Amino acid sequence: MKNPKIEITETKVLSNNWYTLRKVTYNYLKKDGTWQTQSREAYDRGNGATILLYNKKTKTIILTRQFRLPTYLNGNETGMLIEACAGLLDKDNAEECIRRETEEETGYKISSVEKVFEVYMSPGSVTEIVHFFTAEYTKDMKVNDGGGIADEQENIEVLELDFDEAYAMIASGEIKDAKTIMLLQHAKINLYW
Repeated sequence: MKNPKIEITETKVLSNNWYTLRKVTYNYLKKDGTWQTQSREAYDRGNGATILLYNKKTKTIILTRQFRLPTYLNGNETGMLIEACAGLLDKDNAEECIRRETEEETGYKISSVEKVFEVYMSPGSVTEIVHFFTAEYTKDMKVNDGGGIADEQENIEVLELDFDEAYAMIASGEIKDAKTIMLLQHAKINLYW
């Protein structure tokens, strides 16, 4: 953190329960040359990775469906969300993470992945960078049923969907997850089939 226009004066940990919520007070050098003290909260949940699995031959993709409490608290009547496979990096690099998460969540063991971009998903309050990947899958890569890890309280449903139908689910509102929409739009632009 080398920005000469920012001087962090205090950092307080407000919560260190599931992830870490900090309140940061800092001085900000404005355009007019004066300093202004500001205070913001930043939620640190670590960085993550996400992937869109696609099959050129069948024109299908693999997505997941699971309960997401924050969406339930904010108007999603069932709390269920259709999304691309994803996970936190923990101590892995992004490629190792997404290979592991893909097998755990979807049951597909992939070896070759293509990184497409990195994104700050909610830069106003969350520190997380998400690494976006794509990979081609075939039926013979299926090694288990997926569904996540019970110890992590994951209850994930694996969905194999026709790409055009999945893409239409953005407009219908059935897919509301940002990372999934971004990966579907990337696939549409780059026409993987």
